[in-house]
Amino acid sequence: MPAVLFSLMLLGALCSLGESMSREEKSRLRNQVVEMFDHAYQNYMDHAYPADELMPLTCRGRVRGLEPSRGDVDDALGKFSLTLIDTLDTLVLLNKTTEFEAAVRRVLKDVRLDNDIVVSVFETNIRVLGGLLGGHSMAVMLKEGGQNMQWYQDELLHMAKDLGLRLLPAFNTSSGLPYPRVNLRHGVRGPETRTGTETDTCTACAGTLILEFAALSRFTGDPVFEAHARRAMDFLWEKRQRNSNLVGTTINIHSGEWVRRDSGHYASIMKYISQPPLLLDVHIHKPLLPARTWMDSLLAFFPGLQVLKGDIRPAIETHEMLYQVTKKHNFLPEAFTTDFRVHWAQHPLRPEFAESTYFLYKATGDPYYLEAGRTILDNLNRFARVPCGFAAMKDVRTGSHEDRMDSFFLAEMFKYLFLLFADDEDLPFDIEDYIFTTEAHLLPLSLSTTPHSQSIPSNRTSEEEMDDSNFEWTCPNTRLLFPDPAYPRHLREPIRTAVDKSCPRAAPYREPGMGRPPLRAQDFMANNPEHLELLRRMGVTLIHLKDGRVQLVQHATQAVSAVAAEDGVRFMQEMMELSSQQQKEQLPPRAIQIVSDPFFGRVVLTAGPAQFGIDLSKSATGLRGFVTVAEPYSGCSEITNPEYVRGHIALLQRGQCMFAEKARHIQKAGAIGGIVIDDNEGSSSDTAPLFQMAGDGRSTDDVTLPLLFLFHKEGNILLETLKEYREVEVLLSDKARDRGADMGAAEGGCLTEATTPTNFEPISQSLISTLALDEIKPSQEAVSDVDQDTSPMEDASPEEGVGPAEKEASPAEEASPAEGVGPADKEASPAEEASHAEGVGPAEKEASPTEEASPAEERAPPTVADSTQPKEETDSEKSEEGDTDSNQSVDELLADWREDLEAFQQMEKDEL
Repeated sequence: MPAVLFSLMLLGALCSLGESMSREEKSRLRNQVVEMFDHAYQNYMDHAYPADELMPLTCRGRVRGLEPSRGDVDDALGKFSLTLIDTLDTLVLLNKTTEFEAAVRRVLKDVRLDNDIVVSVFETNIRVLGGLLGGHSMAVMLKEGGQNMQWYQDELLHMAKDLGLRLLPAFNTSSGLPYPRVNLRHGVRGPETRTGTETDTCTACAGTLILEFAALSRFTGDPVFEAHARRAMDFLWEKRQRNSNLVGTTINIHSGEWVRRDSGHYASIMKYISQPPLLLDVHIHKPLLPARTWMDSLLAFFPGLQVLKGDIRPAIETHEMLYQVTKKHNFLPEAFTTDFRVHWAQHPLRPEFAESTYFLYKATGDPYYLEAGRTILDNLNRFARVPCGFAAMKDVRTGSHEDRMDSFFLAEMFKYLFLLFADDEDLPFDIEDYIFTTEAHLLPLSLSTTPHSQSIPSNRTSEEEMDDSNFEWTCPNTRLLFPDPAYPRHLREPIRTAVDKSCPRAAPYREPGMGRPPLRAQDFMANNPEHLELLRRMGVTLIHLKDGRVQLVQHATQAVSAVAAEDGVRFMQEMMELSSQQQKEQLPPRAIQIVSDPFFGRVVLTAGPAQFGIDLSKSATGLRGFVTVAEPYSGCSEITNPEYVRGHIALLQRGQCMFAEKARHIQKAGAIGGIVIDDNEGSSSDTAPLFQMAGDGRSTDDVTLPLLFLFHKEGNILLETLKEYREVEVLLSDKARDRGADMGAAEGGCLTEATTPTNFEPISQSLISTLALDEIKPSQEAVSDVDQDTSPMEDASPEEGVGPAEKEASPAEEASPAEGVGPADKEASPAEEASHAEGVGPAEKEASPTEEASPAEERAPPTVADSTQPKEETDSEKSEEGDTDSNQSVDELLADWREDLEAFQQMEKDEL
């Protein structure tokens, strides 16, 4: 364990470079920290306990399963009073021993760990196991003091061991790397416990368990915990890239193959990643090639780590960059670009910047960092404080809030801020006797000398032993490093001007008309006219494909200048890398099951998932509800029939806007889910690869409903069913459920599978295919395919002569064919009510999907390349025969489906 502890020990020789802040002012700020902690903690106890977290805007607790799912974020919640456990040692540090004793009694009385719930191994380890161990350390320290906790008999340690045993099944893999999730009651037993199906985990998720698990072993004398965690850490080290010594960020827990190849080992980070003051991820096999052009806020911990390592100069530089970004936006955005623009605008009150500020002050004694701490306090009070606590920032640019106060806010933020302004006499114990865990829980340094044994063989061979020369076993004396008190200021000055853009920097020559930075792949929107013009100037052309994607082709000779041509090549390279990354983040297909009478679950439609919203694979029951048609059918503007959409699963048509925008509109109207139906006539999942619906380039955390995608043929089955039966109930899930009594008293008959498994490829607003660059061979073209989630004719090519008068087809009329019957003539069916389209002229409404068959010529995307023209004509001819298809019954559609399916299967056999 010394190899782990060396980087966590505080610097022994510190110097003071002056006390510009008076003791009275430091005391005032320290008391302000305590008051802010009391505001957050008391509101949690009053309004949320025993829930895991406080929702500060609505003044209630967040209970998993009762609130809309937030995806992976909710894996930290295990119905074990997370915030209280995470806060235990903070109470002691802030001299609240009475409150600590009461909190420990509450934990022992109320908290259960045998909940039938799936949790993140990583988050549960650092927050709950770490919290219990930190609480135990504090309880033992207070008991030994002879005044408090005299009744304590290691109860928190017993709970910690119980939790450790519940996490151990996650390590049951061939590599020893843990599964990312575990069921607290059942362990890892497969799909029935919603665990054991994952193949990948993050490097930190597997490697940072060593501190808490080793401490648990040394506290209890049971070596099994440390042995498992050490084996996982050794396996990661063995799998590093030997030339660069870099490790990736995501690894396959079974094969040990790197899934995402960016990030690194410290020495190699400083060699390849650290470009002071920036920290950019690089590929482990190509360490000189940045993996992305933005940084996330979690890197704010790194200056603190550099301080502990003794690398003070780069710590000062990177911290200053982060401080200037903080002053620019009041908080660190979740991600920001290399020119310090907001990339992701949220800020969940993360403590990493306060952590690094504290360590830099401890290392340098520079009062500049006290002022940085004051800035943090002021911004929290001005922008995040609400009557029931502190609310996370939904957008640092607008100051909007999110109903969220994570447990780490109490566990870490107030701990580091209190220590920043505290003098030694203000602390109830010597902080130098403890180390901080990932979640800032306090573990005694004495554990490093506790004897330990290894009961599980390690992955490390004799050749794999870590070379001690990689580590420095003495901490630097900052008085010798920085004899000039002004030295840190000289390091900070150029960085401050760079962030403020007041430092003159030579810019490459750009052709007139190209006087702006080149378009980046991650920012590209296929329906943005300005982006299309930039592509044209770079020699990049868009070709609209019949399946809804657009193909990018680059001809360097068609660019307006050599610089623009280079920008175009770089853009195409970025698109390929972005596509490769997205293809690795695949999600399995989903199922839409028609469960209402007379189907009772016998019809199952295979659907594509979305990369945002509720993850149906984590739901034991899926989402069940009645479908209705949204108006407008595109879902690209505010829903005009919210009274029908509310509480229903909304049907939408693909095109005209981003998938995430559709989801937001139906969510605002009260929908519980959404199904997007392809607008490409004849598309089918048995002949085309499924794809994931991507976001819109910004955060989609606000989307809290599930959204699925159906190709045209499957979608037509659903629309025809709605037309014939008026009220249609479906089940959205990760797979078809049993056709039992809960779906109706269906007897006999066999399941009609509406599709067969197909190749599953992600398609988003970015590249999905390979590309060949012009430099390789003059006759080759740089090609990439982009799904723009738009109707190419209406959005990407407005010059093709399609004006606003040409309308979109909407499904309500398909559900009730326009036979001249108005609302006064008969009772409206749900589908008809959803549209209010009967008797309304073309100028007043969109066309419905019943008309989709006949006016398809209007919506057929125009071709850009001549080679696609014959296929378009064929599709248009087919659409003229579509009127008869709209009159087919559901049984006929399914019969046709089976014929097509059999033919497709026969084709596959013939090819084999």
